[in-house]
Amino acid sequence: MTTLPITTRFAPSPTGALHVGGARTALFAWAYAKQHGGKFIIRIEDTDQKRSSPQSTKGILQDLQWLGLNWDQGPNPDATDPYADQIGEQGPYFQSQRLDIYNKHINTLVEQGLAYEDDGAIRFRMDKDIAFTDAVYGDIKFAAADLEDFVIRKADGFPTFHLAVVVDDALMNVTHVIRGQEHLINTSKHVALLDALGFAHPTYAHTPSIMNPDGSKMSKRDKAKVARKAAKEAKLTSMGGDDDAFTEFLDKKNDDMKFTLAIARLLELELPEINVSDFRDSGYLPAALLNYIALLGWNPGDDIEQFDMAFLVEKFGLGRIGKSNSKFDRTKLRSFNTDAIGNLDSETFSKLLRKQLSDHHPQYNNLIEDSTRFAAFCAAYQPRAHTLDEVATLGHFFVADNDAIVYNENDKATKKNLLKNEGKGLKTLAEFAVELAKLEPWSGEAGHDLIKNYCDAREMNMGQVAQPLRIALSGTTVTPDMALTLDIMGKSDTLKRIERCLSTFQSQ
Repeated sequence: MTTLPITTRFAPSPTGALHVGGARTALFAWAYAKQHGGKFIIRIEDTDQKRSSPQSTKGILQDLQWLGLNWDQGPNPDATDPYADQIGEQGPYFQSQRLDIYNKHINTLVEQGLAYEDDGAIRFRMDKDIAFTDAVYGDIKFAAADLEDFVIRKADGFPTFHLAVVVDDALMNVTHVIRGQEHLINTSKHVALLDALGFAHPTYAHTPSIMNPDGSKMSKRDKAKVARKAAKEAKLTSMGGDDDAFTEFLDKKNDDMKFTLAIARLLELELPEINVSDFRDSGYLPAALLNYIALLGWNPGDDIEQFDMAFLVEKFGLGRIGKSNSKFDRTKLRSFNTDAIGNLDSETFSKLLRKQLSDHHPQYNNLIEDSTRFAAFCAAYQPRAHTLDEVATLGHFFVADNDAIVYNENDKATKKNLLKNEGKGLKTLAEFAVELAKLEPWSGEAGHDLIKNYCDAREMNMGQVAQPLRIALSGTTVTPDMALTLDIMGKSDTLKRIERCLSTFQSQ
């Protein structure tokens, strides 16, 4: 048993965005360290010089910050240059800055005859049986006859993942390595290296894979798969000028994100959320996302599903990580997010929605700047929002140009509420508009009362006025509560849209 303080780490490769599976690994490692009053380290595995990038590093760090998975050691997330500004005494925390450390241990292995040169690279000898115990999968054994010598330093002088991760975990006093089950076979190599270098074994815990509903593994390639299928159905043969590369994309020879995004824009295609940044851009709350991914392979028991991170830290344990793969259920995540949004206080919801709209939907800027109207807008959509970004779609008619609202005479609701019985709804709308124009001072509540009084005097139900009015304002019968709708729309645009609706059908 180790006497070292519990130390975990998350060590992403900066070759792309942070995948939701990586976020789950980080979450489990973070929760385990926090539960034991230990340390959580972020280490960047950037020995793949061709594919690693500073942009990817910054994106991963930003995603972890957004999730609230703060670390005790690693790159400084607030630094202009995280490569230069790092936190902790056991760094540096970028593998590309630790080459001298790796070479020292590689040279030791070569000197001891445990590793040898092969075409400019260095290979480690795998000539012994390997056995270790995994906290999730139990006792694991590999016979020497089934193992092959493997490269620990590439011809370019950079160590492979296998060598670097073993040295780093040992020198950084990592006591528990939590990672995906795809690394289970790699652990045979790592245990062999640990023994050869005289390092103690950390506790290994490999987590089950996250799968799509169809049983395929959830991966960064899923976006390309969706785009490729849509491109073939649309019979696209060219995209972006590089026809050869696009042909290779269609033939599954590359998953170039350039083509994926171009196809999505052209065909107005909705790509699946795969990376943490996708879920952030779609308007998911970090608390809801963390809550959901915590349940992918782990459960607290007692049929508890929704909880906060304090609960997770208290209850998390390696013993409740299952062996079976988990399916990523977007419907369930959406439900979690709906509840999380509904539980926000109005001020927090307003702040989050303001940022979402400002960042992704600049057409809302004028509405945002009108604090009274925006407060009504928030009140209207917080109870019905599944995601923050969905609000932009639901409320689009509020910020659309008056001339952009489409009135469709073939629409079922339009026929029923405006055109049926020789245009009875249109006539009612025209008569009510006269009364509405006189309303001073303007407020949604006063407008609602006007509708009620108008209908009571004529023995009509309120829907006979409210539904035609909704169609005039939005083109549909789906709007928020009428009082809030009128508050958000304002008097001028309300009257203009009624006038345009009437003139549209009167001219037909």
